[in-house]
Amino acid sequence: MGDRLQDKIVIVTGAGSSGPGWGNGKAVAVLFARQGARIFAVDNNPDAVDETQGIIDGEGGDCTSHVADVTDARQVAAMAGHCAEVYGGVDVLHNNVGILQVGGPVEASEESRNMVFDVNIKSMFLTCKSVIPHMLERGKGAIVNISSVVGIRYLGVPYISYSTTKGAVLAFTRSIAVQYADQGIRANTILPGMMNTPMIVEPLKDAYAGGDVQKMIDIRDKQCPTGKMGDAWDVAHAALFLASDEAKYVNGAELVVDGGLSCKVS
Repeated sequence: MGDRLQDKIVIVTGAGSSGPGWGNGKAVAVLFARQGARIFAVDNNPDAVDETQGIIDGEGGDCTSHVADVTDARQVAAMAGHCAEVYGGVDVLHNNVGILQVGGPVEASEESRNMVFDVNIKSMFLTCKSVIPHMLERGKGAIVNISSVVGIRYLGVPYISYSTTKGAVLAFTRSIAVQYADQGIRANTILPGMMNTPMIVEPLKDAYAGGDVQKMIDIRDKQCPTGKMGDAWDVAHAALFLASDEAKYVNGAELVVDGGLSCKVS
């Protein structure tokens, strides 16, 4: 336990995990609570977000769970309003929601493309649209958006919609960072590399190893300079720094968390 986010009010979207284990949003919510934050945990899966709240409550932290589809403007506005009602405002917005679907421009369907764009980038537009006014009322705020190394590198698997949206997150975040810098709001991006989280299992197991999950993990481990993928806690600790006052002069940054992968992939 610590105090790096003591009494800060934090919205974490995608705070549940998409499968057994630790996803990035779940790890962020729990780590931030351990550092004194009051967590407003959001997910579209009630069981998943309740599990995260149960962990935080069990450790003596402060967490309110909220079920919402962050691609729906009305639900997002209600989410921001509910957080302000419960805690009195918003200090930090952590945008973690994202999905991955395999396919290049020929293979991917228009429906798949639209879904990925809605979840990965429209959701951030909507959450920022609803949350930034609450930050402006407080005269400060920190936004941490999750992008990916595939937004700047090709890593061998064609998922054009995922890569495109993760690249868009970078430009989106830079725009917010500059527009609101003189009003006390910072916005930064994390670019995870190959991570061993529940999110990768279903969409990637066939693309890498014909459905063999362990073989997929072995292949991805070998692609990493460290010999092993990262995990959700690596992302969470990076997010903790960017959300904290230690990063008060860090704005518009793109923090790569990939064990050096992007250094060897051109």
